[in-house]
Amino acid sequence: MIAIACDHGAVALKEAIKAHLTQRGLEYKDFGTDTADSCDYPDFAGPAAQAVASGECDRGIVCCTTGIGVSITANKVRGIRCALLSDLMSARLTRQHNDTNMMALGAGVVGEKLALEIVDTWLDTAFEGGRHQRRVEKMMAYEEK
Repeated sequence: MIAIACDHGAVALKEAIKAHLTQRGLEYKDFGTDTADSCDYPDFAGPAAQAVASGECDRGIVCCTTGIGVSITANKVRGIRCALLSDLMSARLTRQHNDTNMMALGAGVVGEKLALEIVDTWLDTAFEGGRHQRRVEKMMAYEEK
């Protein structure tokens, strides 16, 4: 189950991602928004991140115009490792090395075709573990300080 959310600046991209997930046979839970009316991205990215942190959803995808606000919001939730992605190499490496459980996209930064390729790369790449596990554990330990 993939949590998905956006603000008013990324509704079209969120809808394209939802259609793409459906084509891939993946389930998602949509945390909104559904209109281009101005809104506050934390109201949507926050609940999506909480769903991933709680285990209700396995991973999450959040979008806004730049991806910055939604990624910062998601990373405020304990247990979330959200990467702002705009290229395929980062999408692959953030899964392999950082075991990210959420990704953020900027609808005004990447086009739909590239965004869907980033989604596929991120979803299809496994965490390597090994030396990277130790680093992820050290990173997440900062939530306890």
